[in-house]
Order: sequence, then structure tokens, then C-alpha cells
Amino acid sequence: MPARSTSTNRASRIVSPVFLGDSLEFFVASRGHHADIGGITPGSMPPFSSCLAEEGVVLRCLPLVQGGKLLEAELLAALSSGPYPARAPKDNLADLLAQVAANTKGAALLEELCDAHGVRVVRAYMQHIQDNAAELVRARIARFDDGDYHFVDQLDDGARVEVHLRISGGELEVDFSGTSQALKTNLNAPRAVCIAAVIYVLRALVGHPIPLNAGCLRSVRITIPGGSLLDPPADSAVAGGNVETSQRVVDVLLGALGVAAASQGTMNNLTFGDRSFGYYETIAGGAGAGASFPGASGVHTHMTNTRITDPEVLERRFPVRLIQFALRRGSGGAGAQRGGDGVIREFEFLREMDGAILSERRERAPFGLGGGQPGARGKNTLNGAPLPGKTQVRLRAGDRLRIETPGGGGYGAVGDPASRGS
Repeated sequence: MPARSTSTNRASRIVSPVFLGDSLEFFVASRGHHADIGGITPGSMPPFSSCLAEEGVVLRCLPLVQGGKLLEAELLAALSSGPYPARAPKDNLADLLAQVAANTKGAALLEELCDAHGVRVVRAYMQHIQDNAAELVRARIARFDDGDYHFVDQLDDGARVEVHLRISGGELEVDFSGTSQALKTNLNAPRAVCIAAVIYVLRALVGHPIPLNAGCLRSVRITIPGGSLLDPPADSAVAGGNVETSQRVVDVLLGALGVAAASQGTMNNLTFGDRSFGYYETIAGGAGAGASFPGASGVHTHMTNTRITDPEVLERRFPVRLIQFALRRGSGGAGAQRGGDGVIREFEFLREMDGAILSERRERAPFGLGGGQPGARGKNTLNGAPLPGKTQVRLRAGDRLRIETPGGGGYGAVGDPASRGS
């Protein structure tokens, strides 16, 4: 079974065709994240990258399997190429093999389904899934009043993420005109990331576990200005856009609709390592409150899509000690519905290595809505001394790195019963 791999910014996508006899009927795909694919810092999430190559090896439509044979030598050569090659290419290969296995299993299950019900029935039900998603999204959009909605927020560097929404019946226009131009930093978000954030918001609004599919966008028209930080030129640095700017896109969409205050708005990306290893994690924070619900505390919010490493696993596999991992009490914004609290995560390093933090909401607090107060800004320190939101540091044995993540914004003025949905 032929398979092709595309990899940028620590994510790989393996796409495989599914043939029934001699007829190409379907494609199956899997997406995986890698602990390191090279780049200028261990963990491949550099805070100061200025082009895509500095964030790791870039693979574009690379053949991975041909004629049933894994092209291992070619893949290892690609992972070892470029100005900043992968630090552990055999680990990457093992992860890619797992994705190939997932695709193989998916293809086998599709073939079984077609054998049992026929390809026409399977195709029909794939269409039914999209039709169902389209109907649910359209019905949810129709519950909002027709009209224009607008919201704008800024990244810590002042770059604007602006959205204009126009609702008519069950139709929605999402226009990001007014958003800042592409940046020289890595906070640019690829167009696909922006669209993914829109789909995420729509599925969250629906409130039913509908599968991710193109039907979600049937009643939606999206305008993203070319050359903006949400559709940057090719080979722009995007490490921060995928993990940070995507969060801001979700916040402004929910803010424009008046659904929820800002969540922590960052993934608090932490990487550390040396020539022999790279470790990467994202850290939870506070969720924004809504009119009828408080924000959750100590959770990965919106576009994060990861879970934290267990302390026992972390300390067994890496030369670090976890000193504290606790809720950051009182960091959620006050309101009729209070924003969720962030967390405190503190490490002690047991040997010398490099570290990097890529975080937002250190300068601009997560906003509240309807009279609610903003959540607390995040804070990074090394041995008690403040660090900026984006930093690279040389860590020595005994150093303590502490990250206090932002809280979510509150909703409604304190004491306002209408903001509690009563």
C-alpha cells in the first residue's frame, strides 16, 4: 500500500489510498506529533524562529511506502537533512511506522465494511454523516439573531486578530479582515489552522459529538486575507501560530458571539533537552466562563489537543524533578460566573541542558465578558527571577523553572443574576 508523509512543525500526516480491486475508492490518513523533528532548539518549538526550516525538518509529500516496501533509508536520509536535522530520527521512524500501521488497520476496516454492506452503502453513509453535521451547524447558527458581530483581541506583541461575523438565517460569514499582516516571528498561523479553529468553535456550539467532517462548513463562508498572520507566505515560521494564535482565534470567535469569555489563550509550551533528547509539553490553565457556567480550572483549553505527562513518567525518563503541580488559586477572573483557575508547574533540573518557553497572555490578560473581570496573566520565572513569555535559557543542575499559567475570564458582573442564566 503506497503512503505519503507530510511533516511540518512537529506534526506528520500519513495519507494512504484504499483500493477495492483495481478501483481507488477512499483515502485513510493519520496525524501524529513528534517530540522532536530538529530545528534550532530541542523539542522543535523554538520561541524565536523566523522561518519554517528553523522549526525542524520539512517534508512535503514524501513517499513512505511503495509496493508494500517501507522506504526506510530514504526517510532516515530526509530526517537527517537540512540545516537543523532531527535529533533522534529513529524515534521519528518508529512513530511514523505506528501511523502507517494505523492507516493499514483503517484501510482493512473500510474493506470489511464494504464487503459487508457494499461500497455504495458505505459511500451513502459517509454522505449522511456530512449532511447531519451540516444540518446541526445550520440549526445552531439560526439560533443567533441575524446581524453583524465583531470582536478583536491582540497577541502580547500587539498583533491583531479581528473577526467580523454576519449571520442570516442559518448562514454564517466569518471574515478575518482587519487581522494584522504576517509577522517576522513564528506567531503566524497557517490558513488550515485558522479553518480548524472555526470548525472547532462550530462543533463546540452544536454540543453534540458529531464527527469532524466537511459538512460542518456547508453553511459557512470564511474569508482570510492572504498575507495576514492567519494566511502567511510559504515557509513562514509558524511554531507559535499553531499553538498560540489558534487559541486567540477561538477566543475572538466565542467573544464575538458572546458565548464565553477568553480562556487562558496559550498552551504554555515548554521544551528542554540536549543533543541526546528533546522533551516538549503544553501546560493547562483556566477556561473562560459563560453566561450559565463557570470556567473549568486546570484544563487544557480549546485547540490544545494534548495531555500532560504523568509526574512518575516524567521523572523516570528525564533528568528533572517535578517540585510542584497545583491549581493557581484565584487566577480566574471574577464575575457572576467566575473564570477557571490556571496552574503552577515547577521543575528542578538535575543536569545542564537547554530550555525554551513559548507562551502568550503574559502581557495581555484573558478578557472577561458582560462585565466579568479578566483572568490573571501568566508568569514565568527561573530561580525566582522573571522570564519573558518567549525565552531560551541555559539550565544548570539545581535550577528551578516555575510556570504559572493564566486564568480564564469571568462572565457577567458580580451579583448580576441575569448573568447566571436565571
